Amino acid sequence: MQRIFLIVILVHVCLMAQAQPSKRRTVTPAKTQTKTAQAERRSDRAALMFPTSAGMPEDVVWRRDIYRQLDLTLDANAPLYYPVTPSGKNQNLFTYLFRLVLSGRVNAYQYKLDGNESFEAADKAEVKDLMDRYYIAYEEKDGKLSVDASDIPSPEVTRFYIKESSYFDQRSATYKSRVTALCPVLMRGADEFGSEATPYPLFWIKYDDVASYLSRMPLMASNLNNVTNMTADDYFTLNRYEGKIYKTNNMQGRILPNDSTRVSEQARIEKQLKDFEEGIWHRPAPKDTIAADSLQADKADAKKSSKASTRKKRSDNRRSAASAAAASKRQRSSSSGSGPRASARRQRR
Repeated sequence: MQRIFLIVILVHVCLMAQAQPSKRRTVTPAKTQTKTAQAERRSDRAALMFPTSAGMPEDVVWRRDIYRQLDLTLDANAPLYYPVTPSGKNQNLFTYLFRLVLSGRVNAYQYKLDGNESFEAADKAEVKDLMDRYYIAYEEKDGKLSVDASDIPSPEVTRFYIKESSYFDQRSATYKSRVTALCPVLMRGADEFGSEATPYPLFWIKYDDVASYLSRMPLMASNLNNVTNMTADDYFTLNRYEGKIYKTNNMQGRILPNDSTRVSEQARIEKQLKDFEEGIWHRPAPKDTIAADSLQADKADAKKSSKASTRKKRSDNRRSAASAAAASKRQRSSSSGSGPRASARRQRR
């Protein structure tokens, strides 16, 4: 009996052991998460804390992509260049973008030979390679790169390339021009003998990736009002910059010629954009209507001129009649006053 009792107890214990739940999966600690996931969380948190305007829809009915060159020495673009060296919390656009790229919060993409941007993972630029290529001094410690503020070449970045998309949104019936990409340009090689500086485009940055950070970068946008009442995102959203067109997206992939026809070509493209915007709200009249309106206007002008000439003739006739009457009156008065007097002589008786 004891042996049977022990066997029953062993079977019961085995059944209870099999009924226990399996060991729960251990939670991965936060410190083992990748830098990419951390950067994505920071970007999402920044977008929530500093919201920006809605991006360009993908299914717009009309869009024109152009590339502009911003000269940061111009007054309109000066808010992006000054202060050249960081002063407290104040820094220029390139210093701000460079620090975002260096910390891994924003991705930089390679500038290709054709000048077109590509935001694919394969075209992502390595920060260390960029600094080695353009001789930017840095220190590496525990796999992290650091650059002193005095070694950031912000004084040499006097140009920016931007990609601007002008589009018509059929949902909201609005026409907008929006910056979609930024590229800082390093200008080196100028000397006292008059040789021009050579442009070195550094990298492309997708504007949507950096918009939430630009919305907390204050700018002083006026020399008359020194209050920093504008952000870098406001500056680009309101199109406060000035830049000349150097390229457009076209089927042939051509850029604007660098000769005497470049200025006229730039003016032609600007006029096309302006005409399209005006054509949305002001529909031009048909040619037949324009011709009829012109003919009616000519008839009205001819009628007015005929009436004016008739009134002038009448006025001239009145003046000539009045002049003739006055002359006749003077003649009568003169003839009556200066003629010989008749006298009767008495005859002597």
